[in-house]
Amino acid sequence: MADTPVNWRIHHRLPVAYPVIFGGAPFVGEGVVSNLSLSGCSVTCERTVLTGSYVKLSVILPDPTSSLFIELGKIRWVRKHTFGVEFIRLPTITRHRLDRVMSEQLSVDMDLVTVSV
Repeated sequence: MADTPVNWRIHHRLPVAYPVIFGGAPFVGEGVVSNLSLSGCSVTCERTVLTGSYVKLSVILPDPTSSLFIELGKIRWVRKHTFGVEFIRLPTITRHRLDRVMSEQLSVDMDLVTVSV
């Protein structure tokens, strides 16, 4: 019997493609957020970053009037041109926007599942 991988994540991850600008000491870069959750995200970019570095991120949402500003995140892993960020400090407005984006997308996903069943 094959081993089944276990998902230890607490929060649901959404596959997205949101532009992002990020910076830390001593780098600045831009890329695309490819997975988003309430506690972090993964970023694909051409910039080299180091595991353990601290970053600020500005994620541009499809709604042109809002973005997600992450005051402090920590790079937890790096694989080729992708890295994972744990959100450490978010302003209250960002937390509300993130909650809204996640709940809206999850309800769309649930509607698609219901329609296809």
